[in-house]
Amino acid sequence: MAKPGHAWSRPKSEEEEEDPVEAMVSRTGCAEQHWALQECMAEQRDWRRCQAQVQAFRQCMAQQQRPHPEELHPNPPHCSPNGD
Repeated sequence: MAKPGHAWSRPKSEEEEEDPVEAMVSRTGCAEQHWALQECMAEQRDWRRCQAQVQAFRQCMAQQQRPHPEELHPNPPHCSPNGD
């Protein structure tokens, strides 16, 4: 029988569950830009008035989705000058 204060996990309520979109954005490193855009849209109620935030978020996401050179060729072929 579990003692009071035992560290058992309880099911999360709907309010506590992490939004999958928020989780994805957090993994990209663009959460700051995402939140700035969300805040602007909440205040302005029109995404067209938030173009600076839209562009900042778009650029951040594009940077994160662009493959890095080491990801394109993690083990580049080594060619000898003799063509071996």
